[in-house]
Amino acid sequence: MAHRPSPPASGPSALSWLPAALRTRSRRRELKAGEALFRQGDASFGIFELEHGRVRMVRVTADSRPVVLHNARPGEMFAEAALFSDVYHCDAVAADDARVRIYPKREMLAAFRRDPELSQRFMAQLARQVMALRSRLEERNIRSARERVLHHLALAAAPDGHIPVNGTLMDLAAEIGLTHEALYRTLASLEKQKLIARTAGGIALRRKRAV
Repeated sequence: MAHRPSPPASGPSALSWLPAALRTRSRRRELKAGEALFRQGDASFGIFELEHGRVRMVRVTADSRPVVLHNARPGEMFAEAALFSDVYHCDAVAADDARVRIYPKREMLAAFRRDPELSQRFMAQLARQVMALRSRLEERNIRSARERVLHHLALAAAPDGHIPVNGTLMDLAAEIGLTHEALYRTLASLEKQKLIARTAGGIALRRKRAV
């Protein structure tokens, strides 16, 4: 589907700190479920903000096994490394119908060169993502499925203990590095122990643990 200019969207955005001129010059693209925004090895042309739906960042291993690196959610930006790379290093595929906002690489880099304060805001955003990545790496090193799931839920929980589940439980399993069978068994066990409760929109952690 062709790109088209559009005004900024309403609602929270990871890139709301960008100058209005940059947001106005951004473009939107609609994606159907299963459609690729870009493929590994494609020439990089910009970074993205997810406005609606879900987009999976997927890398295919040497034995042709797809590995989900990240599930982008509405309001998040993704593919930031493309600003400093000639090509994309993974696939970005819509998990369901999605809408993304595209920030052209050339304009973003020019804006950062003109405005050091803007560059610092972007670096702060990247630093927060590095912290989140370290938490995910820590999580992957937890061998017990029970402890890994509790660790993930505690990190993701809102102050009231609620964790929205965007997408399917299979998506959640891939995100935390478990088979979906192991995740189902673990959630059932935690629910039986009254440590969690299943809700219409996700999961409620009945006692938020320190992590």
